[in-house]
Amino acid sequence: MYNIFSLIFKYIFIIIIYMFILSIIRLIYLDIKGIDTYSKDNGVYLKLVNRKDSLPFKVKEYYPLVGQITLGRGNDNQIILKDPYISKKHLKIVEDEGKFYLEDLNSSNGTYVNGERIMDVVELKNGDRIRVGQVEFLYVNREQG
Repeated sequence: MYNIFSLIFKYIFIIIIYMFILSIIRLIYLDIKGIDTYSKDNGVYLKLVNRKDSLPFKVKEYYPLVGQITLGRGNDNQIILKDPYISKKHLKIVEDEGKFYLEDLNSSNGTYVNGERIMDVVELKNGDRIRVGQVEFLYVNREQG
């Protein structure tokens, strides 16, 4: 009787291990597929430079830029980051004739492009680094090259 139970539990344990391994492989596949699809299809976006797990709040790896985008802590923004160092309405990115412009919305801690605090509207160039609070983004515009 003991041998039968032992054999049954052994096979159940092996099945559980295989299910666990398959779920990990599936998660890795979905993660890689999501990154590949995004990088191929979207021409203009903000890419997170920080490690996601180093930030104490939820943040995505990529944010597409289309039309006018506001970024801030408030729920009425298109990009919402619950960083305590980011204002409720921190910055605005506007598309005009294929070019993207960034404007700080009188935020408390400022917006930095390539390490310099901006005071006026700035035209974004491919590869610019944008820092707000604890978060740093890379501006990617595949149309600019």
